[in-house]
Amino acid sequence: MPALETMALGPATVVFALCAAVIGVVGTRLARVVDALADRTGIGEAVAGAVLLGLATSLSGSVLSVSAAWSGNAELALSNAVGGIAVQTLFLAVADVTYRRANLEHAAASLGNMMQAALLVSQMSLLMIAFVMPEWTIAHVHVVTPALLGSYVYSVRLVRTTQSRPMWAPSRTAETKQDVPEEENATLSLRRLLGSFAVLAVTIALAGWTLEKSATVIAEDTGMGHAVVGSLFTATATSLPELVTTLSAVRSGALTLAVAGIIGGNAFDTLFAAFSDIAYREGSVYHAVSSPVVFWTALGTLMTGFLLMGLIRREERGPGRIGFESVALFGFYALGVVVVLTAG
Repeated sequence: MPALETMALGPATVVFALCAAVIGVVGTRLARVVDALADRTGIGEAVAGAVLLGLATSLSGSVLSVSAAWSGNAELALSNAVGGIAVQTLFLAVADVTYRRANLEHAAASLGNMMQAALLVSQMSLLMIAFVMPEWTIAHVHVVTPALLGSYVYSVRLVRTTQSRPMWAPSRTAETKQDVPEEENATLSLRRLLGSFAVLAVTIALAGWTLEKSATVIAEDTGMGHAVVGSLFTATATSLPELVTTLSAVRSGALTLAVAGIIGGNAFDTLFAAFSDIAYREGSVYHAVSSPVVFWTALGTLMTGFLLMGLIRREERGPGRIGFESVALFGFYALGVVVVLTAG
């Protein structure tokens, strides 16, 4: 759209802010709809968070990355994807600070969340393999891309199987918040809930497409570079639904949904890279990016690994009345900001 692509820096910044606001406001409503759908359909908060909430709240980022890749901007496409995974993982630490009864990862005990986190580490590892292996492509699509897509489909099936036929269960304590459906949600119209879900998801996707145009202008006119704008600014803006829905879910007591929404959203975010590789017409998108993108991929993997350790260890209270993993997540993300600004 020429009018957007030729904006001056001032209007581009305003458009960026407006899109971020739309994404944040719509995300608040989306959390309530998904929570109701989880109860109404009986699929549970872990699966609803990983699939419905994770997919819908990631739509803006997915559209932004694909749009950027289609325009030949590989750096913005992938930095937005991997930067989003890092900042969304940080949001769980923020939510842990707001939940004062106990460590959030202790209270939200779920096999599905642990399985999803383990598979997220695997998908992030596939991305790092793609960065360093030869540029083997079929019709300009790298051979790792089908593996990423297949891994996500398999992970959804595995999470569902783990929930329905668990081989072991986390210990229940006085602070563990169980996934108990709310009775009032059982009477809601399923058709109306699905309709609301669709409208909200489309709104977020459109905001993400517009955001990419303004982000490109900001990156070029300020000289910050696409890696910095993508990993810090668009990644945070497109991740606002995850922040809003996570805090909203924690306030409403849907703790499993809060954690599942972040981990599920991150798992879907790895597909941004796969979609971007398909949209990028100049070869493998993984070989058209700089070292900061690789760094953020590794950092996101490290943060996910510590989150998984927190979900397994389930420390009830740690430093500052939050879990040790939350303290580590704050430190790792701060390191990432310093590195990308220095490299940029």
